[in-house]
Amino acid sequence: MIGEILNQSERYLVEGLHPRVIIDGIELAKDRLVEFLDESRVPKDVTNHEFLYNVCKTAISTKITQKLADKLTPVIVDAVLTIKKEKEPIDLHMVEILSMQHSSDLDTRLVKGLVLDHGARNSEMPKKVKNAYILTCNISLEPEKPTNVATINIKDAISREGMLMMERQYIDDRVRRIIDLKRTVCEDNDKKFVVINEKGIDPASLAMLASEGILALRRAKRRNMERCAKACGGVSINSVDDLKPEVLGFAGSVYQHSLGEETYTFIEQVENPFSCTVLIKGPNKHSIQQIKDAIYDGLRSVKNTVEDGCVLPGAGAFEMAAYLDLMKLKERTPGRMKLGIQALADALLIIPKTLAINSGFDVIDTILKLEEENRNGHTVGLNVYTGDPIDPLAAGIFDGYRVKRNLILSSITISNQLLLVDEVMATNK
Repeated sequence: MIGEILNQSERYLVEGLHPRVIIDGIELAKDRLVEFLDESRVPKDVTNHEFLYNVCKTAISTKITQKLADKLTPVIVDAVLTIKKEKEPIDLHMVEILSMQHSSDLDTRLVKGLVLDHGARNSEMPKKVKNAYILTCNISLEPEKPTNVATINIKDAISREGMLMMERQYIDDRVRRIIDLKRTVCEDNDKKFVVINEKGIDPASLAMLASEGILALRRAKRRNMERCAKACGGVSINSVDDLKPEVLGFAGSVYQHSLGEETYTFIEQVENPFSCTVLIKGPNKHSIQQIKDAIYDGLRSVKNTVEDGCVLPGAGAFEMAAYLDLMKLKERTPGRMKLGIQALADALLIIPKTLAINSGFDVIDTILKLEEENRNGHTVGLNVYTGDPIDPLAAGIFDGYRVKRNLILSSITISNQLLLVDEVMATNK
């Protein structure tokens, strides 16, 4: 868009028109374009899944195959609706995107829970548990190195052994308090217990937990601690003094899956999750990266639409309608400023032109068809399969309102700055 505004402006600059005159016309056209943008937006019910599917599919269909887009669309929409809270902005950081290089790209799926990219470090721990209480904590269960420089004078081996025993006893007491909590909540039922710790757990502590049938994961990523609490419920604690049944979350299924040398832990069947994981699968890194880029675009398009509550007609329909509206403004504007309006109006056509080029159709014929239909009062875009005009709203092809608004404002501002570069440099001299 920026390049096309500069390209259209160059036609008049070569003929000696001053950049300031062009910019005055572009600014006048920008104000009208923003008004027309608000007039063109279409309010929609953002709780309608089919509508959100169309929004998502519009965003990702140009980046991946149609078959894969059909598969990813419900995954992306369900991910956004899972983390959505009433009267709160949508935080896409609560959607974890994890990739596994195996199987087919069509096996990509949504996990309404959490997938951790590591497993338990003790072979005696259970690999799969049902109906488990989840304790998320940031408690060190291993000997820690001092944070400050410390000097300890040990007289003999007995004193050294005594000091090590005290340190071991201190850590064991912490582990026993976790075990006591497990026994308290699981004594009269068949529930299990899972510990997810951000800090380390030494082998002795792992053995104590394994003897109680507790599945413990150590050194979990900090970003996953908040996601785990959002997905499973409960509260992440930083001290054993906070160990209470009220801080525990719950998951219906926790199991480990090994893939080569990697181990993944799945936490699923959670109630009212506000965090989820999109598990990407693909045969190679290139496919995985393609899917990941498409998912990022889809998530943001659905998020923007849910928060805006409205959309714009896609397939180049808005640009064609805006072009004709600016032509009317040009007729009402006296003097040379109408040349700036003409430059911006012609620049808008780069969107349907690019769609036509990418689809293999003749640009001039395509633009003439779309212009004729729009002059007859129909808001139409380009059907990239046939080259004919199409009603984008009926076909479910939508553009995001805020994305289009930011596109217009930022591209015009940057173009104007570039047009004035020579004038700024001359002033500096």
